[in-house]
Amino acid sequence: MNETPDKQLFLTSLVDKVREIAARPQETDEKLFSVCKLLKDNVPYYNWVGFYLLDQPRELALGPFVGEPTEHGRISFGTGLCGQAAERKETIIVQDVSQEANYLSCSPKVKSEIIVPIFKTGELVGVLDIDSYARAPFTEEDRAFLETIGEIVSALYQNH
Repeated sequence: MNETPDKQLFLTSLVDKVREIAARPQETDEKLFSVCKLLKDNVPYYNWVGFYLLDQPRELALGPFVGEPTEHGRISFGTGLCGQAAERKETIIVQDVSQEANYLSCSPKVKSEIIVPIFKTGELVGVLDIDSYARAPFTEEDRAFLETIGEIVSALYQNH
């Protein structure tokens, strides 16, 4: 899925669907799971999609996800790519995880990863983590798309 007008239209349609999910009268975890499922089911190279949520100061806890189970239920800031994204408060794209020294492997199938921090009123509340079994699939369109998704789901956090 290269950067094309068709891809842009497709991603825009997914943003609209995420807005619909966010507006549903469901629990936050159900909505987050629905977002994970939507992304994994519709973007061929999004093989694991999940949220790590701020649980304690400087620690993330695994939230809703779709994909293979992971042993990484808790991640400290600075540890692994999710912990680095949380600590730096910036999106991280790694096109080849085998080149990363500070990488927490969830599966030998994972070749690349994108992690987008989620903010509520300027404070970090979690990260959206996507693993791909393809090497170097993530584009700037993916970054912008997923950062928009992060903005939409941040509205679900009422107590942060």
